Amino acid sequence: MSRTPLKLGPQGDRDVVVERSFDAPRDLVFEAFTKPELVKRWMLGPDGWSMPVCTIDLRPGGKGRYEWTSDSGGPGMTLNSTFKEIIAPERIVHTERFEPDWTQGDTIVTTTFTEKDGKTIVRMTITYPTAEGRDMVLKSGMEQGMARGYERLDDILKR
Repeated sequence: MSRTPLKLGPQGDRDVVVERSFDAPRDLVFEAFTKPELVKRWMLGPDGWSMPVCTIDLRPGGKGRYEWTSDSGGPGMTLNSTFKEIIAPERIVHTERFEPDWTQGDTIVTTTFTEKDGKTIVRMTITYPTAEGRDMVLKSGMEQGMARGYERLDDILKR
């Protein structure tokens, strides 16, 4: 199966922009980003990880929590979110903070879902509190982990 490449790169001093196209209608892609039972199946980063905890209270002021564990028994990761704006199925704005906070504070994530000719373009702008935090994330393997997660999402949407 041919996969759409992930575009990911820095923008300005503190942003990372991620863009990816999916061969599915916007409603389905939005649902895959907002339903815990679906998120747990694809938002895993590289192979060898699972997400035993995924909560999403999709409303302004609602909270989200993602907990990943490594199949190798190594340290896991936890991410907490607060939703600021929801315009289904077009846009989500939320904050994120890891436990422990290795990215130097809350990030602001704006995700848009644009449909054209039955395909959906997801564009995510992630604004970090500092340039140093953003640069650490870019060196973390984020691109490979997101690309693998989106490949899993392709498989889910295909069904």
